[in-house]
Amino acid sequence: MRTSRRQIDRIAVQSAIQRALAVALFAAPMAAPARAQEPYPVRAVEIIVPFAVGGATDLVARLLCEGLGQRLRQPFVAINRPGGNTNLGTLAAVRSKPDGHTLLMASFGLAANPSVYRNLPFDPARDLAPIALIINTPSILVINPTLPANDLAELIAYVKARPGELNYASYGVGSSPHLAAEFFQALTGTRIVHVPYSGGGGQAMLGVVGNSVQMLFPSVVTVLGMIKGGSLRAIAIGSERRLPLLPEVPTFRESGLDLTPGTWFGLLAPAKTPEPVIARLAAATQDMMRDPAIQARFTELGAEVVGLGPSDFAKFLKEETARLSTVIRDANIHLE
Repeated sequence: MRTSRRQIDRIAVQSAIQRALAVALFAAPMAAPARAQEPYPVRAVEIIVPFAVGGATDLVARLLCEGLGQRLRQPFVAINRPGGNTNLGTLAAVRSKPDGHTLLMASFGLAANPSVYRNLPFDPARDLAPIALIINTPSILVINPTLPANDLAELIAYVKARPGELNYASYGVGSSPHLAAEFFQALTGTRIVHVPYSGGGGQAMLGVVGNSVQMLFPSVVTVLGMIKGGSLRAIAIGSERRLPLLPEVPTFRESGLDLTPGTWFGLLAPAKTPEPVIARLAAATQDMMRDPAIQARFTELGAEVVGLGPSDFAKFLKEETARLSTVIRDANIHLE
């Protein structure tokens, strides 16, 4: 499975000048005094996280709440609304008042679900307004340490000898771990049973730790501590090069498999949120992403800061949705 890293790079290069101008324009509403329009924000802002507590999206949202709260001088609070493969939380954001006081922390599923579900009750392109694409992070293949495999070749041989006997976890049908595992099986000729967990990464990780399932392709953000603590064994990572935080873990390509799975995390608002509010949020988010201390915190989690603004994020979402529609169709993944 190809990561969206190359796509992000291309959009970033194409729009570098536009972003520089946009940042200057976005910063203006932050510095200008309020005139006829009501200042924003006037109360606490909720960021809906469509996953349970403990996953990568939840973690990124809480770091974002901290940074935005400091810059916009109102509390930003992460509200976890898991369920329906992120659709319940997303729908709650779509139906909220478009005044900037309810936002959505989204990831891979926002682009995948329009192709996974035949009757999705919302259209992300129509019903949500992109604010910022925040970070990109590679996926990593982790297994329960009791499996007698220390590298990718040993794991593939072990799984091939036991077709249909091992399980892999995901965050739901069409989620990044699900599609990564489907590509893994297609490339290796293996057969592993899919066990989708509701609520997000925390429950799926505990499933692997407890050996209810044997493997998972999570975001590296969520499992660094478990890998270093020995409760999960890392086999390969879906980045272009090894991470300095995990120098002993090879990439899939180093291990002979052309697989680079990953995911991204972005902030959106309900459609029809006033443009000045979107601009103020985008400016504050980009200011936060330029902060060396914030960048260091994300780097410590194995993530790469992206920091695309509203127009570039919208372009990225359009292309990512089209790319994933082909992937999902070819894998014949559909739900009602």
